[in-house]
Amino acid sequence: MMSMKYTCVICVIIISISIIANCAEYTYEIDCNNLRMGQYICPHPEYDLIDPKTQQPRGCTKENKAKVVCLAADGLICTETKNNTFKRDIPCKWTNGYSFETSVLLSIFLGMFGADRFYLGYPAIGLLKLCTLGFLFLGQFCDVILIATQIVGPADGSHYVMPYFGPEINIIRSNNFTYKVPQQDW
Repeated sequence: MMSMKYTCVICVIIISISIIANCAEYTYEIDCNNLRMGQYICPHPEYDLIDPKTQQPRGCTKENKAKVVCLAADGLICTETKNNTFKRDIPCKWTNGYSFETSVLLSIFLGMFGADRFYLGYPAIGLLKLCTLGFLFLGQFCDVILIATQIVGPADGSHYVMPYFGPEINIIRSNNFTYKVPQQDW
């Protein structure tokens, strides 16, 4: 009687272990570009994301996108790579080496000679400021404000290099595709 009881318990344990082992072996091959949030980690935890020179994700292009390696959830195999990693575009800000701090300091101390505009790639305005002593210091004052608020940036269209958690300003613009939603009067 007792051995029959132990035999049943052992059978139940063996069946349970085989079911768990079979479930753990299941993997699904899918297109990883269609994964939803929570089904992947991006960037891969072992991926060194930030480039110390630009303070942006490595491989940032002029289109302000960087391809990074992502990790799919356990049990998912990507059809593109035949393993659990894949590449995905993330937003970034392309920089070409112009330092924000250098621009502001040049504007404050040497702006009357046009050094800030020469540094940012605007030689015509820099020469005009040099010849007129910074438009009699009025142009220098305006440039300090414009550069400090990041309205004037490098001439090549890139962004400033600034610390990853630095004083970045995101300018919100309105155009024909943005509008104010009508509100009810109460």
